[in-house]
Amino acid sequence: MDHLVTSGTFSLDGGTWDVDNNVWIVGDDSECVVIDAAHDAEAILAAVGDRRLTGIVCTHAHNDHINVAEALADATGAPILLHPDDGDLWDQVYPELSPDGELEDGLEITVAGTTLEVLHTPGHAPGACCVHWADEGLLFSGDTLFKGGPGATGRSYSDFPTIIKSIRERLLTLPPATVVHPGHGDDTTIGEEAPHLDEWIARGH
Repeated sequence: MDHLVTSGTFSLDGGTWDVDNNVWIVGDDSECVVIDAAHDAEAILAAVGDRRLTGIVCTHAHNDHINVAEALADATGAPILLHPDDGDLWDQVYPELSPDGELEDGLEITVAGTTLEVLHTPGHAPGACCVHWADEGLLFSGDTLFKGGPGATGRSYSDFPTIIKSIRERLLTLPPATVVHPGHGDDTTIGEEAPHLDEWIARGH
């Protein structure tokens, strides 16, 4: 697995913020998938190297997670995969381009002899998904779960009760030792975050 941090901007509801994004590349020496094509296509392509890129998995369609998806797809021929409930957000970035395939809850993505399971975890965005790599005890959580709590829900297309439901029912049920690789910031574990659910609910969004 490879990890890059790329820098750029996130824009929504008329505002723009500087952000650093985690980009994750899962595979072996011959093939891989990219989870979240953020900001810097050249850096991601350099990390992929001469491996076959079999998929560009978008945890959700906020622009900072998809803004070089088209460039990666054009350079490699890899399909772009997105949950259809994020179509409106996708269209804000790519009004004339459609994803190549749909993510759905329970979908299994096979790469390099291992299996990644898609978990639909709406709340931060309607089509937000996490990617569970059970064999390695890893969760790529996008912007659903961070070290310290849920992803933000104060902007369009987001909902706080929905993200809490997703975290409670889909993520905190995973083994406590599961390492969480979020879309921004530092890693955590399910076990570290689970005791704080009631605090997050009391805090609100």
